[in-house]
Amino acid sequence: MTAIGFHVSHEQLHPTEGLRVSRLAQDAGFDAAMCSDHLAPWSERQGESGFTWSWLGAALATTDLSFGTVCAPGQRYHPVIVAQAIATLGAMYPGRFWVALGSGEYLNEHVTGDPWPAKAERDARLVECVEVIRALLRGEEVDHTGRVVARQARLWTLPEVLPALIGPALTPATAGRHAAWADGLITVNKPVEEVRQVIDAYREAGGAGEVALQVHIAWAPTSAEAEAVAIDQWSTITGPPHVTEDTPTTAAFDALGRNVGIADVRRAVLVSADLGEITARLAELRDAGADRLYLHQVGRQQDAFIETFAEHVLPALRGE
Repeated sequence: MTAIGFHVSHEQLHPTEGLRVSRLAQDAGFDAAMCSDHLAPWSERQGESGFTWSWLGAALATTDLSFGTVCAPGQRYHPVIVAQAIATLGAMYPGRFWVALGSGEYLNEHVTGDPWPAKAERDARLVECVEVIRALLRGEEVDHTGRVVARQARLWTLPEVLPALIGPALTPATAGRHAAWADGLITVNKPVEEVRQVIDAYREAGGAGEVALQVHIAWAPTSAEAEAVAIDQWSTITGPPHVTEDTPTTAAFDALGRNVGIADVRRAVLVSADLGEITARLAELRDAGADRLYLHQVGRQQDAFIETFAEHVLPALRGE
């Protein structure tokens, strides 16, 4: 059965609010959770950006849910530090934590002042980072010289259960490359045929493990309210990956979103007041090959979404 999880957007929710709604989602019957890892929000209107790794310790301590996040080692985060963070959460909460390792977005990485590499170079750097992280999680001492450098690095606190290292992909090409190293795949909702292409590329390249899908949703009691929420909160990040990955600042994202209409937003967000329609679309995405669906209400108010979806959508997806 496909697990139905809840997504905590640190760009939109104060860390304390994120903890509160995580507990609400658990009590309402969501199976799991994940969160974002951002230094800056996608829009001034989102207005938050708490530090994911300290927040995850609190979230895992105060709920029984499993949690994961998407992290970009190699520039803002040194891979040895990422490995230590993974190992510590894995040691404290065995079997309840996973991390997706990606090539990153300039929005979060430009603060180091280092040049922003082209996509092919970032992908190659990511592979090196994964090699360093895996070796450290095996308890090895690591010396590595390449696109990243590590000297006499060793982790002293190791998890008994190794957290899964997942490959995040927005395109079939990236999904296919991740198959060589990833323990699973995570992608985001698009038209169902495009989602299927990403999943198929991963599987055809030999990709193992579960496939997770983060689904952006704008739900409200009326269509007009749902559209208003979607435009206000998610219009800035509806562009193609080569645009969103290379845009440097929150202000630049807001400029990108000024002329975006609801038709463009609908390509990235399920926008509807009709719970039956949303359930049907989620079922299509599930049937495209997703083992896990993580639902993200793109509005900043989460309570009504959690309560309504727990009562009407989750049971329908589970066949209850």
